[in-house]
Amino acid sequence: MIRLIDIVPKILRYRLAYHGLAAPGPPFNLTFSVTNLCQSRCRTCRIWEAYQTYPDKRREELQLFEIEKIFASIGHVDIFNVSGGEPFLRNDLVEIIRLACEYLTPGVIHIPTNALAVSKVEKRVREILDLLKEQHGPIELTVKPSLDHIGTKHDAIRGVPGNFEKVIRVFELLKKLQRDYSNFYVELGTVISVWNVADIDEISSFINSLGPDSYRNEIAEQRSEMFNTEEAITPNAEQYEQAIERFVKQLGNAARARPLFQRINHAFRLIYYDMALRILKEKRQVPPCYAGISNIHLSAYGDIWPCCTLGYDKSMGNLREFNYNYRDLIGGERAQVVLDSIHAGKCYCPLANQVYSNILMHVPSLLKVIAEIVRMHGKYHDQWTGCPDKITNQTPQSQ
Repeated sequence: MIRLIDIVPKILRYRLAYHGLAAPGPPFNLTFSVTNLCQSRCRTCRIWEAYQTYPDKRREELQLFEIEKIFASIGHVDIFNVSGGEPFLRNDLVEIIRLACEYLTPGVIHIPTNALAVSKVEKRVREILDLLKEQHGPIELTVKPSLDHIGTKHDAIRGVPGNFEKVIRVFELLKKLQRDYSNFYVELGTVISVWNVADIDEISSFINSLGPDSYRNEIAEQRSEMFNTEEAITPNAEQYEQAIERFVKQLGNAARARPLFQRINHAFRLIYYDMALRILKEKRQVPPCYAGISNIHLSAYGDIWPCCTLGYDKSMGNLREFNYNYRDLIGGERAQVVLDSIHAGKCYCPLANQVYSNILMHVPSLLKVIAEIVRMHGKYHDQWTGCPDKITNQTPQSQ
């Protein structure tokens, strides 16, 4: 569980680091691409081509002993995001999670999946949950199957026939696991691209009918990490604005009947959607970006990136060259050049994980989040005390 008492000192330190007055220290949010191996053939991403073009690259991925040294050098993080490729294809994923729990001590672990390896996903999620239950206390695990459309339209975007049916199957299996694990949340997520932006109303209506604990979407981006910088995949600001308006309307009522933890997440997402739209329209950082300070991205090969959007183009260094010592790397000259570039506003993007952290660093935006939480709480309270302002007749969903 993430505690406010732990976050406040980090916010102060990150603000000092942003102005060059202190070392960043451990990040609030660490994303680790555990592998670039992937069975999907997504139209929005070309990671899967890497091993076809360079089959020896898989042998260059970090090994467990290297991961342990890296995690030990980083220290405590609040959120540990596992990424890929397809994370569940990594055979030692559970052991990586064990090392993360031991050295990073996160409050939340988040893992997305394309859901193609149905039995493997279920088996490894259960093993991770058992690990958390037996050894590491109140760590929350969220798993997010990706669902970009309905039926064969999802399969066309993801490039694999039958993918839609497997997403639904994995989702159902994971929801059953919740009966035994109170710290487990099952999400669904959509990447909004030029291939589905006109259908978000239909997609979100279907996904909400499935009853995920949370439903989030992100805009498709051109990212160095995904080898898609030449691909026209991102909707324009007008298309995104129309899609988000419909999405938020559908999402709002459902979120008010959720537990507080999920309502907080929902409030952050509402502010994120507004900021993402402003970034697309204004083509600048909204608000100032703390990438490389509050958030870092560890590549499958040991590179430290400020974010996956900059990725290989703006690597802050490779930990193998620094004897796996994160503090030495982040304090180096190369890392400072990258941080100075970000601070100068030479890049901008609506990367969700980073924008969430930027909200924490930006008092006016954080106040908007708090106001939204209070507003939702008031609506929720009125609903269950028989007030005329009742929103919905739905009963609250259990965790």
